Amino acid sequence: MYDCIVVGAGPSGASSAYHLAKLGRRVLVLEKEVLPRYKPCGGGVSPQVQEWFDFDFSPAISVTINQIRYTWQSQDPQIMPLKTVSPVWMVRRDIFDHFLIRQSQNQGAEVRFPVTVTGIEWQSDRWLIKTPEEVFAGKFVIACDGAKGAMAKWLGFKERKRRMGAALEVEAPVPHPDTQSAHFDFGAVHNGYIWNFPKQDGYSIGVGTFLGGEKQNLKEIGAKYAQNFGVDFHQVKQYGHPLCLWDGDQPLHTQNALLAGESACVVDPFTAEGIRPALLTGMLAGKAVDRALSGDSQALANYSAQVHEEWGIDMAWAKRISQIFYRVPSFAYQIGIKRPGATRRMGQILCGELRYRDVAAHAVKSLTKGLLGGKG
Repeated sequence: MYDCIVVGAGPSGASSAYHLAKLGRRVLVLEKEVLPRYKPCGGGVSPQVQEWFDFDFSPAISVTINQIRYTWQSQDPQIMPLKTVSPVWMVRRDIFDHFLIRQSQNQGAEVRFPVTVTGIEWQSDRWLIKTPEEVFAGKFVIACDGAKGAMAKWLGFKERKRRMGAALEVEAPVPHPDTQSAHFDFGAVHNGYIWNFPKQDGYSIGVGTFLGGEKQNLKEIGAKYAQNFGVDFHQVKQYGHPLCLWDGDQPLHTQNALLAGESACVVDPFTAEGIRPALLTGMLAGKAVDRALSGDSQALANYSAQVHEEWGIDMAWAKRISQIFYRVPSFAYQIGIKRPGATRRMGQILCGELRYRDVAAHAVKSLTKGLLGGKG
């Protein structure tokens, strides 16, 4: 009998397991892939996450960047230095995720892979987690199996609030990548953007659309953009994947179980940032289960409320900004990107020094006034 079974060994699963095991709980993590495993992801991480852990992330960071380069359809470049306390991290997810799960193992968490969960069943006072080889029993479950995982449905979260986005990404080896800048390009893709994040030995180039409903040839859009960096998009393996974007607050708890990470639909609907909210919700979920094991009957409900307070309030603002920005991107590029104050504040949001709630009301007002013909 485990105190908690965590399904999924990504950032939210590793974070949950780390914090629970550190508190002395018996934790089992089940992961369907062989670790370490490749994960398509731009790999940008806010340095804010260091506040939530007591170990040094440096071994898992590929490069750090101190500036952002914005373009409009590969033209009209704008260079924005990140005048923040800490630079933004760029990571490779196979290295980063495996590093995190090893930290949870160092605290005593048990990790099994490759193990495919085939079903779950509540029995009296425990969850039975079924796999082809055996059945595991746990007092609590944290579902961290991502956008395509089945755990949320099996737990009864059938009509979750979520906006489905889509992304296509490649990892391109480059002998001498520009490791100074993260690149964002607007205008070539509807309701989204193109990104190019540097790593020590190459680039992670991706195309994403975040409002949903658009049929676009992401492959051709990405291929054309990648030529700017000497990358042949068609000669490297491409990875397409869905995104579970935040689309409103909702309960993230049920009978002795919680959702965290993309299973909880907490990806930023404006920037598509997913690693920071995964680590945050994983930490909060682990601590909530610890309180529940200690007899706090409201611990799981309070988890849902805490995610709303710590993340959901800001995501409501992010959603409003995204709905304006991506509907009128040319105007938004002029009013929101080419103004140093706006991009400086966005950099502070990415680094965790500001929240959307601190600046978004002004941003929405400026964008709206410009659309109505007023002064931006």
